[in-house]
Amino acid sequence: MSLEITTLDNGLRVVTDHMAHLATTSLGVWVAAGSRHESESDNGMSHLLEHMAFKGTRQRTARAIAEEIEALGGELNAATGHESTAYYARVLAGDEAAALAILADILQDPLFADDELRREQEVILQEIAATQDSPEDIVFDLLHETSYPGQALGRPILGTPARVQGFSSADLKRFLAASYGPSQMVVSAAGGVNHDALVRHAEALFQAPNSPSKGGCVTARYAGGTVKSDKPFEQCHIAMGFEGPSYRDEGYFAAQVFSGIFGGGMSSRLFQEVREKRGLCYSIYSNVWGLEDTGMIYLHTATAPEAAGELTSVIASELAAMCQTPPMLAEVERSKAQLKVGLLSALESSAARAEQMARHLVAYDRVISKEDLIARVDAVSPQDVLTCARQTADSKVTFSVVGAGTFGKRLLDDANEQFKLHETQDGG
Repeated sequence: MSLEITTLDNGLRVVTDHMAHLATTSLGVWVAAGSRHESESDNGMSHLLEHMAFKGTRQRTARAIAEEIEALGGELNAATGHESTAYYARVLAGDEAAALAILADILQDPLFADDELRREQEVILQEIAATQDSPEDIVFDLLHETSYPGQALGRPILGTPARVQGFSSADLKRFLAASYGPSQMVVSAAGGVNHDALVRHAEALFQAPNSPSKGGCVTARYAGGTVKSDKPFEQCHIAMGFEGPSYRDEGYFAAQVFSGIFGGGMSSRLFQEVREKRGLCYSIYSNVWGLEDTGMIYLHTATAPEAAGELTSVIASELAAMCQTPPMLAEVERSKAQLKVGLLSALESSAARAEQMARHLVAYDRVISKEDLIARVDAVSPQDVLTCARQTADSKVTFSVVGAGTFGKRLLDDANEQFKLHETQDGG
């Protein structure tokens, strides 16, 4: 493993990890701009821009972009998140320059032609419609909306149909100019890549002058509460969120270990009690979601509407039990092992490694070493997990439910009593 980082004069950072045993390279451009950097009127702009970047430049048509990357045997894709947007490719080692040239072109010189924009707006409307057929998508959208009301973090990354249909080419150009400066970008590559060669290509392709750093995000304000949608589905889907640490907080790794014990796998307390002993659901899991200034420990499950009340009661009981005494050392070590495998697996996949390095640079302004990651996990003690459990239980809880039918009102009343929730509303 040979990590190298270079910052160009205009602020663009290039990071590589040469993996000598690989004959391919995963590379991409990660932009420190996502949905939480949008104003309310711009909600959905980051995602639309991600789509439109592939729809033609002054040098390449949309078809030419697809044919050029596939002529290399490569693939090209993108993804929009809350704090960043990624444009990435995978090609044979030695073809990095060609792939980076395509990425540089679509990010710096997109046409945003009106006819392409209209077509892609329709595509995104279908994407939004698809989420409304998914109870899991609905329940998590409601969870975020209720956790962060009136804020960018509470709005859907895809935007709303009305917003998406209202955007113009001029809006996209404005957002691109404000959010995609060199100092807001990281070029990251892992696999059979030569660092010095990639730096030379980046210098030649990304020649825009240094731009001021983007303004900081509006500080997140976690609220909590309850929300339900009466849209009918075969199962009742439940999502619960508790305010958690940001990825910059000292307790972030303790939260991940806690989540692993609580609901992180087949040996977790929730899985064993809810599925194995009671047969109340097929799947139940918890996880940790961290951003630069906020975070959430969340869980999701689905069950028959008539069983939802018992399932919620068991969750409350298991959380209360975790607040009584520190977990057994064997539980802690098991959760740590799961966490370490997840972290270290990124070092074995070129795509995951490229993403990991870029996200570390965006989040921490450095790439955290394997040794540092493992040390942070190993430092978590049973007492740290107990502290996290108690902080979680003291948090305002967000409880969202979809498909509960006639059981919905009673389920929310029970949740309010069990988790001391404070607000009830109806979702779409």
